[in-house]
Amino acid sequence: MFGRFGWAEILVIVVLVLILFGHNKIPGMMKNLADGINIFKKELKDKDTKSKQNNADDEKVEKSVKVKARKTVAKKKTTKATKK
Repeated sequence: MFGRFGWAEILVIVVLVLILFGHNKIPGMMKNLADGINIFKKELKDKDTKSKQNNADDEKVEKSVKVKARKTVAKKKTTKATKK
């Protein structure tokens, strides 16, 4: 739709941004943008570590359930054998 921007179009956009926001506010805006990006990245890493931890916890629960099931089956077999 708009095609590629050339150097002239980019220059016009930069000049318009400087006129609208002024040279004093732009560094603050860029700092806020960088802080937002860093927080976003941190949250993504936290989410990944939490999901890995949850997966590890789920695997531990599954193993313990399997062990308990085996013990229950073994008890049933021994009680059946002793009743006969």
